[in-house]
Amino acid sequence: MTLPEIVTREEWRAARLALLEREKELTRARDALSADRRRLPMVEVEKDYVFTGPDGEVGLLDLFEGRLQLLVGHFMFKPEWEDGCPSCSAGADEVNEGLREHLAVRDTTLAYVSRAPLEKIERYKGKKGWTFPWYSSYGSDFNYDFHVTLDPAVAPVEYNFRTAEEHAAAGTGYYVEGDFPIEGPGLSCFLRNGERIFHTYSQYARGAEWTGGSYAFLDLTALGRQEEWEEPKGRSAAARRTGPSFAG
Repeated sequence: MTLPEIVTREEWRAARLALLEREKELTRARDALSADRRRLPMVEVEKDYVFTGPDGEVGLLDLFEGRLQLLVGHFMFKPEWEDGCPSCSAGADEVNEGLREHLAVRDTTLAYVSRAPLEKIERYKGKKGWTFPWYSSYGSDFNYDFHVTLDPAVAPVEYNFRTAEEHAAAGTGYYVEGDFPIEGPGLSCFLRNGERIFHTYSQYARGAEWTGGSYAFLDLTALGRQEEWEEPKGRSAAARRTGPSFAG
């Protein structure tokens, strides 16, 4: 095992300050990227998707739970599997009630959707001790339309906004190789205006690696953190002061 070089406190501070400059550059670049993400146009969701939850059949609008924004985690769970994807499970393990409460304060709901039948989802959810909302899209086009279930017999194969041919050319063909249907991870963001629903953003593959914590989730959404410093202005009727406070 290799360890960092041992230096004096003065040498360490100089190196840390040099790294800090690069970190600040990254922070500024990330803020600019998040602002551009909020400037993305949006597409109206016109299909009536039907999901199954603990209380029966629901539509996409129901998943918002009355809030303005919805984050849907595309959890890999094939109908024939008995357990959910281990990688998706690792991410879901980090979704606690505090995170969901913080998102709710900013008018945002987080839910998961999988193709597995509800009884399998409920059994696995209970086994893991999770409390977040999790719906079955079994028999729905939802997973195919949002390109997390890939099957050329149902729809042209596309993952992370690349076709199978484009993945092959880029050296990432492993995303679309295997026995169809192929499941892929992802996260999609939705915004509602009354009863009209709009798709604002989706991320896939390694794009989901950094997503964690309330701000990271909010940075993906059209309304953002809803703080006064953010660009573009005017996205929130009551912009909050800068600071990670979710008291209300």
